[in-house]
Amino acid sequence: MAKLYFYYAAMNAGKSTTLLQADFNYRERGMRTLLFTAAFDDRFEPGKITSRIGLASHATAIDEETDLYEEIAIELAEGRIDCVLVDEAQWLTRTQVFQLAAVCDELDIPVLAYGLRSDFQVKLFPGSAALLAIADNLIELKAVCACGRKATMNLRINAEGFPVKEGAQIEVGGNERYVALCRRHYTEQMGWRAGAHIP
Repeated sequence: MAKLYFYYAAMNAGKSTTLLQADFNYRERGMRTLLFTAAFDDRFEPGKITSRIGLASHATAIDEETDLYEEIAIELAEGRIDCVLVDEAQWLTRTQVFQLAAVCDELDIPVLAYGLRSDFQVKLFPGSAALLAIADNLIELKAVCACGRKATMNLRINAEGFPVKEGAQIEVGGNERYVALCRRHYTEQMGWRAGAHIP
């Protein structure tokens, strides 16, 4: 039976690179893949998955209204699909995550979803929360803090490089807006001390 995989990490762990490598591996063996990414992520080009090391591929741009099960079923009617790959999976809705699970369970197509686990305030994104709850396999990709420890947190910064403590959960950005840090250095930057109220 096909499985739903969630590859998660902080920023700069190579999630998009890993996705594009998996896609290449399938296609190199003559297999057909479908790629999806968030429509509002226009850092490089809408409907394009781009890694920081220069790899890129076109993908179907989706928003919160997209029925992923229906989209994939329509494509399946055109021919075999060997794997579905989803970038920026943290921005999926809970319903879309269950649609991907149905793709595995009913259409027998494996789904590989890649995304952040939590936001800049260490709160789960809806898509990540649902994936952590129902994915068959959870795989953590490693990002590295400046101190050398594993980075698990995403610090949002302003134009001057200072921590941003409040704001919308979703704000698209790269290295100019986010820094991956270990828990110790993240909490120091946020000013969170033992015994303090954590928002």
